[in-house]
Amino acid sequence: MDMTTPALVAGLALLLTVLWDAFETMVLPRRVTRRVRLARLFYRFTWRPWSAITRRLPAGKRRESFLSFFGPLSLLFLVTFWALGLVLSFGLLQYGCGSEVAAPGRAPDFITDLYLSATTFFTLGMGDVTPHSGLARMLTAIEAGVGFGFLAIVIGYLPVIYQSFSRREVNISLLDARAGSPPTAGELLRRHAFPGGLDALQRLLSDWERWSAELMESHLSYPMLAYFRSQHDNQSWLASMTAILDTCALLMAGVEGACARQAELTFAIARHAIVDLAQIFIARPDAADGGRLGAEALQSLRTNLAPRGLHLSSSAAADQRLAQLRALYEPYVTTLGRYLNLEIPALIPEAARKDNWQTTVWDRSSAVLHDARGIRDDHH
Repeated sequence: MDMTTPALVAGLALLLTVLWDAFETMVLPRRVTRRVRLARLFYRFTWRPWSAITRRLPAGKRRESFLSFFGPLSLLFLVTFWALGLVLSFGLLQYGCGSEVAAPGRAPDFITDLYLSATTFFTLGMGDVTPHSGLARMLTAIEAGVGFGFLAIVIGYLPVIYQSFSRREVNISLLDARAGSPPTAGELLRRHAFPGGLDALQRLLSDWERWSAELMESHLSYPMLAYFRSQHDNQSWLASMTAILDTCALLMAGVEGACARQAELTFAIARHAIVDLAQIFIARPDAADGGRLGAEALQSLRTNLAPRGLHLSSSAAADQRLAQLRALYEPYVTTLGRYLNLEIPALIPEAARKDNWQTTVWDRSSAVLHDARGIRDDHH
């Protein structure tokens, strides 16, 4: 067997593997169910140590800032990883073909082939090392085309990622004044417990039905978006979706009418998105412990909402229905939160907190805004 055959086989296999992985990640607009993928392995071997280091940091802004760097950095490192793989693959092919290159002052070797591959892929065209056989020239021309096409796809790929991120964040920001910071189902219902509030809540859930569908499509096609953190430390796409699922569950179990029907539709697509994303990250669902909503807290929520005109059923059948609905999504939410280092909000806010729109470094009158909001809620 020719001693260069293993290099040819390895180079061709690496080339096809990297090109196919980049195609599936950047071009193919659908979920890839295959578990063995370069991109998936890359994220598993980079996210786990990053997440482990993060857990050693004290909870707060420093930890969240550190976590926020991973998404963008991982995207740059993934592109670099692919580029290095392509350079190495063409270097192996040149070496497997016998290193038919002219390198003045030194004998051709694998390092020379790698150098030629790198200058060709990144279109540097230094000219100090040149191919001098027909096969070597053909490989050089092919690599130049692959390198140019790869860089062009990457340039077009980054805006798509950030546009999807921006669209995701719009509804999350809008939820701030409607459901608190962090968002909770109890606060969302409380702020919509006014005459006509159920109609407004129905429209809100309709918007979140579409948002959940868009998130499922974008995050299944581009799973790295899940690692991108929201603008504020107490917000996240997972916390917002959890609050919406909690709200839908409460409405489906305790309210009748058009709003409950819309809650069913929103619940279905949101739960679909959560389950599919858990499968993408191979995050097995954890058994829910039920600690997010105790019996006393649930009764307190019903008591507080009733005078405002929003009556949640307190029958045993309603409680059983609520428990069944929560079991459909809480295990997946819990495991995704643990994997992505995202906090899962309670169904009911544990303590009064200012919304993000009420707080700023310079404005010390946020307490006045908080009081104004309280007066507004009382008025409703």
